[in-house]
Formats: sequence, C-alpha cells, structure tokens
Amino acid sequence: MNDFSPVPLRMGRISYLNVLPIYHPLEAGILPHNYELISGPPALLNTMMSRGELQVSSCSCFEYACRPERYQLVEDLSIGSHGPVMSVLLLSRCPLEELEGEEILISGESHTSVALLRLLMRERYKINAHYVTGPVTQALHSHNPPKAFLAIGDEALRLRRHQEYPHCLDLAEAWRDWTKLPFIFGLWVVSRQAVEEGLFHDDPGDLLRGGRDWGLAHMDVILDLTGYGCPLSREELAFYYTRGLTYRLGTEELRGLTLFYEKLAAANMIPAVPALDFFSL
Repeated sequence: MNDFSPVPLRMGRISYLNVLPIYHPLEAGILPHNYELISGPPALLNTMMSRGELQVSSCSCFEYACRPERYQLVEDLSIGSHGPVMSVLLLSRCPLEELEGEEILISGESHTSVALLRLLMRERYKINAHYVTGPVTQALHSHNPPKAFLAIGDEALRLRRHQEYPHCLDLAEAWRDWTKLPFIFGLWVVSRQAVEEGLFHDDPGDLLRGGRDWGLAHMDVILDLTGYGCPLSREELAFYYTRGLTYRLGTEELRGLTLFYEKLAAANMIPAVPALDFFSL
C-alpha cells in the first residue's frame, strides 16, 4: 500500500533582506514546519495569492485593500516603519518642488510604495508628476536616465547614496511627518478559500511570529547572514532591522494602516476602506 503524503501548503516569502529575521529560522530548520516557501518580489506574491497559487504569504497592504474578500490577516505581524525606513526612497536629481510636471520612474515590484508615493506627491506636497513603470537599475545605466525614481527593497539600500541623485525622500519618514503615525507597507495574509476548504490545521501566524521573535532575539546571526555583499555597514544594518523596520501590528500600526486606507479611498485609489478581518482557527 502506498503511503499518502499531503501536499504542503505554499507560503510566499518576499525576496528582500527586510524579512530575513522572520524567514531565516524557517529556512534554516530552526523552527520546523510543513510549508513550501516560495520567494519573489511583493508584486509577484500579490499576483500568486490573488490566483490561489499560495495559501499564506507576505502581501502588500494595497493588495489587501483591493481584494479583502480573498484574504484574512495574520495577527500582530507586518513590515512597517515608525520613521525613516531606508528602503523605500524617492531619489531625484533636483529638489522635490522642481518635479512638477516631470516623469518619475517607479518600480513595478511594489504596489503599496507606488500608492504611497502618488498620495504624498498629490496630497502632501501638491506636486503633479507623471509616473512611468520600468526597471530602475537598468534605466540608470541607459543613455537617458530618469530625473527621479522610486527605489524599494534591496535596490533602494544599494542606491540610496547615488551621487547623481542627491535629493532623497524617505517615504516612511514623510508619512510619519505628515500623520504622526507609523506606516505599514506589508501584511501577512491567508487565503480565505484555503480557510474555507479546511486546509489550515494550525495558525501560520504562530510560526511566523515565532520566526520574527527568534530573528530579533538573535540579531548577531541575522547581521552575519546579511553582511556579505550588503551595501550597509553592520551598524546601519542593525539600525535597519531594529529601528528602521517594525514587524509588529499593534494599536499604533493599525491606526496608521487604517488612515492610509482612508486616504486612498478618499483619493479614489481603492474602492473602499476594507474591514480588517483576522484569521483564527
């Protein structure tokens, strides 16, 4: 008789350094689990979740707002910032006010960062710009490099001190200055269809929060893993993981997330402010 082995559930993992503290314990076998980890940029994971190709994943908060009927949220877990995040940046050759009517190159890898940039430029700085999607690093080496560009993730960490782009706007810091609240870029979600089909026998949030707690408690290990080939010094990396980023989704973070949704809805960038529906067994 053949043994039956159930197909493991598929868990999306953002292919950026910012989630290493959460996923390293899972990838290294420190925290045992039965998930198949699928790595990719945020926009790809959003697409895979929307197609039902993943059962649980990190997900842009913009994706959740667009299709809340497909997801439930993982409690007390996010990718956000209470100030300068260092890895979501508008870099420009000229001062911000001179970008009126100009083109800004935006990365196609993150829906939330693009939405935040559009919102800040229009509502906060009263600047009307044109947005063109394309590969940032490739464009910088072209014969016609952009006047300004949005960089996210590891690319932003690498380009943040580009000599030809001396004007830098950290989008999380700009949001904090505007609203006095933290900004949440990413959430973790489970597929509502997978929940209804009874595929979850335990809470994936327990595993993910356990990874986060292990990673933050063993920061020396995370810094050793990250330091190889990284453009940041060890001290900068330590700041990035422990002060630039937050992995919580507490009261203040939820207030910031809700306000972002309210501003997006008021600007007709999402259909409505979504209810925050959390997963529970």
